[in-house]
Amino acid sequence: MHHKIYLLVIGTVFAAGVIILNTFPRSRFSALEKRDLTRFPEWSMAKVADGSFTSEVSAWFSDSEPFRDELMTLSMKIKDITRLSLSSDNVTFHSSDDVQTTPSEDTSDDAELDEYNRKPNTDGNAKLANAGIIIVGRGQNVRALMAYGGVGGGKAFAKSVNKVHNILGNDVTVYAMTIPNATEYYIPDKVKDRSKSQLATIKNIHENLDPAVKAVNIYNILGNHADENIYLRTDHHWSPLGGYYAAKVFAKTAGVPFRELDSYDKRVVHGFVGTMYGYSKDISIKEAPEDFEYYIPKDIEYETHYIIYDVNEDYRITGASSRQKGPFFHTLKGSGAYLTFMGSDARLTQVKTSTGNNRRLLLIKDSFGNTIPGYLFYSFEEIHVVDNRYFHLNLEKYIHDNKITDVLIAASVFNAYNNVIGNNTIKLLNQDPAKAFSPKTKKKKNAEDASKEKEKGEKDATPKADDSPKDSEPQEPAAPAQSSAPAPAPPPAPASNEE
Repeated sequence: MHHKIYLLVIGTVFAAGVIILNTFPRSRFSALEKRDLTRFPEWSMAKVADGSFTSEVSAWFSDSEPFRDELMTLSMKIKDITRLSLSSDNVTFHSSDDVQTTPSEDTSDDAELDEYNRKPNTDGNAKLANAGIIIVGRGQNVRALMAYGGVGGGKAFAKSVNKVHNILGNDVTVYAMTIPNATEYYIPDKVKDRSKSQLATIKNIHENLDPAVKAVNIYNILGNHADENIYLRTDHHWSPLGGYYAAKVFAKTAGVPFRELDSYDKRVVHGFVGTMYGYSKDISIKEAPEDFEYYIPKDIEYETHYIIYDVNEDYRITGASSRQKGPFFHTLKGSGAYLTFMGSDARLTQVKTSTGNNRRLLLIKDSFGNTIPGYLFYSFEEIHVVDNRYFHLNLEKYIHDNKITDVLIAASVFNAYNNVIGNNTIKLLNQDPAKAFSPKTKKKKNAEDASKEKEKGEKDATPKADDSPKDSEPQEPAAPAQSSAPAPAPPPAPASNEE
């Protein structure tokens, strides 16, 4: 009798699964993975003949199952409950309180690059999640960290920045800013060997820069403020506060005015869960949403214009809009909040301010750089922002035509190590605008549309990010990003093949 009941239950579950998979609407976008899901392929005799049509149908069927995010969330909950401890002190790679860092007594914000004396997290634990993501903390203090695999490196990036200076000449001052990720400051001592030193890469970059290029050392100031919310717990990016401290150091390096935070209005977006939920597949990240806090300058006039790019499936630009006016700060809810600044990576941004000092900045960036320009409205008369992946003109001519006086190249440590942003910048300086656009394939969902779709489909604050990033974001941070496209898969550890 019992075996009949068992067979009945199994048969019912199987039949329900078949009905759901074959009759319910297929999922088209995953808020958890921040990407468009595979669409049903176009039929052609050539595809049928070589067998690729069948393979593409199979990929569509497995990638777009109904209730995909809900089923993945259930799977994560079960995995978290049944997770086995790997040692007697519960180091399954879960940590206790956030790890704080303390600078050595002789270290100041603008001193030479220096190590920091970190407080050991003696009773902490950590867990190694999907794709090498390290989860530290418990409850509402949980933090996801992306391990860094680079050994030294950065010389090629320094050479590229030097080349930018050589192309532009002495009339334009070139700066290099390398942005460490949160792991450098928050990884517990007991799992510190899981990530390589980012300081070594940053030192190598600074040592190989031409004397005429100005290195922007933000490593120290971030270490001095690591007990503040300078990095997002649930996202691979830093927070807007981290960007503020970086902008402060840059303004001092550039010799321009800078305003403290009391010159800004603070805004808060509740319920932010960023890219690390999708990367780690760890339910604890989803269950610990954070506040996304950003700052809007007051008592200054500014006007923002954009050229917005169309982007195809390969993250290549296929077209550009006319120049149009728009807000610099966008009002986005929940997990779309990292797109607050400029709304997307896939656009050329131009900001005119009432700061009349004849200083005009061009920021060349990856998605980490999105938080920086909003703190420089008091510092520059004009601010131009170019994402290294999306630009349709000749950059050297653009710099000349717009009378740019300062060029800041700001790169996450991943992109600096792999020299993605350096190589792309050199290409843009020599780019033929007639060849800038790629053929149109299926148009990629832009970041704002993705955010709206996610917000409509989910009432709770589950993830959505840029990126970088979409930014985006084919290289973010190989690199992840926030961008005009859903965030890509987590980056591999950089290979140690530096020149």
